Amino acid sequence: MSKKNLIIGDQAIAPGETKDIALKVSETYAGTAVNLPVRVIRSKKKGPIVFLTGAVHGDELNGAGIVREIMFNAPSLNNGTLICIPVVNIFGFENHTRYLPDRRDLNRCFPGDTSGSLAFRLARVLYDEIISKSDYGIDLHTASVHKTNFPHLRIDTKVSGLKELALAFGCEIILNKKAPLNSLRGIASQNGCPTLLYEAGEVYKFEPGAIKLGVRGVLNVLSKLDMITLKRIKPAYQTIVKKTTWLRSEVGGLIHFHVHPGDIIKKGSKVASCERLFSRETDTIISPYDGIILGLTTLPAAKPGEPICHLAVPQKPISEIKTETEAQPKTLHRKIQDDLSTNINIRKSKKRT
Repeated sequence: MSKKNLIIGDQAIAPGETKDIALKVSETYAGTAVNLPVRVIRSKKKGPIVFLTGAVHGDELNGAGIVREIMFNAPSLNNGTLICIPVVNIFGFENHTRYLPDRRDLNRCFPGDTSGSLAFRLARVLYDEIISKSDYGIDLHTASVHKTNFPHLRIDTKVSGLKELALAFGCEIILNKKAPLNSLRGIASQNGCPTLLYEAGEVYKFEPGAIKLGVRGVLNVLSKLDMITLKRIKPAYQTIVKKTTWLRSEVGGLIHFHVHPGDIIKKGSKVASCERLFSRETDTIISPYDGIILGLTTLPAAKPGEPICHLAVPQKPISEIKTETEAQPKTLHRKIQDDLSTNINIRKSKKRT
């Protein structure tokens, strides 16, 4: 048993204790405290310290839903500590925006600066009080405004231990991509706290399938770290992706998709059609590769050059992926596809993958 208290802010959390903390990050114009709500759950036994962060971008709400589900419904810890922060960007969350009042992207401001702008100061508090005291992290995101993402993880496989955690999480798609400069996952991973980034869905929503998969993934990771007792659930397939590409419209007009998020498609497949407002003339967007639909625009119209579809090009042949998926039930996979397709103009196809 560990007898050492964990100190966050001015609060001491003893082994075996669960405590909610109001971590001060700023002040209002009236001089009252702006606090970050944090729940710390500790086992009596020493083990890894894992943080969960949602809504680093204040309009990305699926992460907040995932962290809340973990807070209230996760199995008891056998060992270690879980730090839960459903909403990191409390300012953006209150104002339904991605950014902070200083118009900065918090996820480009780490490790922060105690004498910098509001975003840099918030990042510094999070880094000093949470990230620097943790062994692992899971940062939960969605696509940006007017886009939706099929659930996937983003990691840098050069960071020791991340590939194993990503495989355990259980997303079908793992995007091997170097973290952006000064991002939370990049700075955390560089400083001894390997951090996964989960992307699923779109802004302003709680999407049940994306949340369910995120919860399952977090629990799988905690099981992998022997922090909880739980049989890990595996996806129908898994593939690591090193290459993605955006397919763009060549004309202006109304968009009709022929694919769903998560579909597995062949080179030459129709992805979308763009029709002129006063004409039935159609420009068809064709996939240049075998791939998986990673993300789509949710806007019903496009101009030349605007992104329409984010295509992942897997290392594994899609013939193998299709064989693996056909051998496994795809109940959650299909639910997520249906959830994410709600706001997209998709023309019905005879067969879905």
